[in-house]
Amino acid sequence: MAKSKDARIVVTLECTYCTQNQQKRSPGVSRYTTQKNRRNTPSPLELRKFCAYCNQHTIHRQIKK
Repeated sequence: MAKSKDARIVVTLECTYCTQNQQKRSPGVSRYTTQKNRRNTPSPLELRKFCAYCNQHTIHRQIKK
């Protein structure tokens, strides 16, 4: 199957606070999936999302698959 030339790609966002914090509510790392347009947003994506493991809104950064 050939690679798609489409501008939209699926990216994974991971909580940055979960990797540093050992005193969180439950073990694990919060991850979200979303889409971004690679032509309009070439830099890595950063969004404030709710982390169920930290039980607060934290910054989630794009990770490589």
